Amino acid sequence: MAVVSEHQQPVQLAFDGWLEEDYRPAVERLPERKPEFATSSGIAIDPLYIPSGGDYLEKLGFPGRYPYTRGPYPTMYRARPWTMRQIAGFGMAADTNQRFKFLIGQGQTGISCDFDMPTLMGYDSDDPRAAGEVGREGVAIDTLADLEELFEGIDLGSISVSMTINPTAWILLAMYVAVAEKRGIPVEKLSGTIQADILKEFIAQKEWIYPIRHSMRLCRDAIVYSVQSLPHYNPINISGYHIREAGSTAVQELAFTLADGIAYVEEVLKQGIDVDRFAPRLAFYFVCDRNFFEEIAKFRAARRLWARIMKERFGARQPESMRLRFHCQTAGSSLVTREPLNNIARTAIQALAAVLGGAQSLHTNGWDEALAIPSEHAMRIALRTQQIILEETGAADTIDGMAGSYYLEALTDRLEAEAHAYLDRIDAMGGTIAAIEQDFQQMEIANSAWDIQQAKERGEYVYVGVNKYRDPAADEETPPAGLHQLPPDIEQRQIQRLRKIKAERDNAAVARALADLRRVARNPDANIMPATIDAVRAYASGGEIVNALVEEWGRYVEHAVY
Repeated sequence: MAVVSEHQQPVQLAFDGWLEEDYRPAVERLPERKPEFATSSGIAIDPLYIPSGGDYLEKLGFPGRYPYTRGPYPTMYRARPWTMRQIAGFGMAADTNQRFKFLIGQGQTGISCDFDMPTLMGYDSDDPRAAGEVGREGVAIDTLADLEELFEGIDLGSISVSMTINPTAWILLAMYVAVAEKRGIPVEKLSGTIQADILKEFIAQKEWIYPIRHSMRLCRDAIVYSVQSLPHYNPINISGYHIREAGSTAVQELAFTLADGIAYVEEVLKQGIDVDRFAPRLAFYFVCDRNFFEEIAKFRAARRLWARIMKERFGARQPESMRLRFHCQTAGSSLVTREPLNNIARTAIQALAAVLGGAQSLHTNGWDEALAIPSEHAMRIALRTQQIILEETGAADTIDGMAGSYYLEALTDRLEAEAHAYLDRIDAMGGTIAAIEQDFQQMEIANSAWDIQQAKERGEYVYVGVNKYRDPAADEETPPAGLHQLPPDIEQRQIQRLRKIKAERDNAAVARALADLRRVARNPDANIMPATIDAVRAYASGGEIVNALVEEWGRYVEHAVY
């Protein structure tokens, strides 16, 4: 409970009087809609909030100033709007290239790319384990030739590129650098980010290849290489999105994401690099889910927590090291197949919360994503949603326009405190990696996901048109027309392309590059990025690079968590 100052006592006394004389008698006459009100994280919502105690400068400050609660930059969207970065990825590289160009033509200001499951997991398209998955959930990338085609006609020196990929992220970063070099683009001009966050894979998304410690080395090497060679590139996007989509609460998403960030900072510091050299390059990635106020509060609490962690725990001195910058995506798990056009409203409200929470870039989901890869029609509406928020609502005309809401500030404080308690528990276990190895985060998320599912089935976790206001006529509706369709011959065409490249390349050079990669992998202090760049230049495939390191490091096997 907040300490009530002498100045606040009259307000508190008046508030107590209102509760007794007005509010409680009114509830007796007309009971409230629910026996209890709570956020998605289970935080009880009071009927009314009043000013709380605390020092303004210590808790809030000003945009661009520590502790960055009100935004990482002084002018925020008044000078530079958030990057509108609609994600795309399906089929072969040429297919996704056309979608990129369509979105850029509609006013998109950054590129975001999804990769198919074989690419994510390090299997070439002609691997038997890739059968049926090539080009389905994202674009298929086997060799440098595919990435060259993916970005054909797009100036990589003037547009930022985000790549959503994790266990094989360092390979795609190597390909990205090699493409720029082949085009004569100075790597110093490259901007964007690669997700790379492997810890959230072990916690939530479950896409991995190597054991945790070796996987951390790959993240470390990508960060160190980028600090030394790519001055405008963010080599990791520390991701809470997948933690939340796996069923966590907002508090857990916030805490486990920042705990992962702490682990990456500690890993790079072991290389003797000053924290202020690399901390400004760390980016974050959060979901914006359905509870409007809680999501805005989550973003503000994240900035304040991270600023204090960097300053007090790691001794950061530069403002850039303490600023938490984040990409945001509206919640895929909130999309439904029944009455799917309702997803437009869900996404618009979530996008507004992301903007009011101060996101640096934003992806709005397509209304049809619960049914298929989003269509061009759905992506246009999703992008227009962002443009309407920017140009028509006034939400971006002032900085941190929700600040001072008594409810929002109380919620921000509560989220920060509960996330901090989680961080203390993780520290007591020996840190993030030790906690993962003890299945701590995994069990917390599993329990939360179970609770949410039970609440859905009881009708307490409401989905309009699904478990409340359900229209029986919607049961007879056919899927909407115009859903994205993937050509059935994509897989065979990609396999033929890969086999042609393998037949025409210098296979002796590939063998030498892979042997050198294995040699570097045996030295835990060596940086693996230069050898990987050499391998992709020789047109070694992603699967070949992955398997070379499997020979040295083995594969990760998860403990079952129930």
